[in-house]
Amino acid sequence: MTQSPFGAVTFIAAPALLTNASSVLAMSTINRMLATRELMNRLYSKSEERILSATEAVLLIKKVDRVEKQAELLLNALHSIYLALAAFVSATLVTLLGAGCAPFHFALLMQWLIGFGVALGIIGVGGLVTGCGKLFQATQISLANIRDEAAQIRERQTPRTP
Repeated sequence: MTQSPFGAVTFIAAPALLTNASSVLAMSTINRMLATRELMNRLYSKSEERILSATEAVLLIKKVDRVEKQAELLLNALHSIYLALAAFVSATLVTLLGAGCAPFHFALLMQWLIGFGVALGIIGVGGLVTGCGKLFQATQISLANIRDEAAQIRERQTPRTP
């Protein structure tokens, strides 16, 4: 940090940018969670409309199970993203404290702050990676539901030959 006047800014800006990225990811995950809730409401309404055929009931239960699993994955992703967000905010604060203590040459405190800041950064990155993995799994479930619905539409709309 002593060789460049931008050293302190870099150590503060990196966690701040990652905090912003985590916030945006959290917002999009919340939106996906709300969309999953709306889908479950539609499935519930569909189950209440009429008595379904055995095939329709099996497909509906399969979809309900997937949507429920998707909601669990999204919640787990949100937990990881919030952990990352907290770690990056804390890392930003620690680096600010370190930058403020640097002129006073508290070597032991500086080493501790640097180590703590790096550890918080690693926790944050781990949270982001975990959250993104859960989001990817939730997206795969969405794709499976889309494929089932597409197959159902094709089956219903394909002209039947005698």
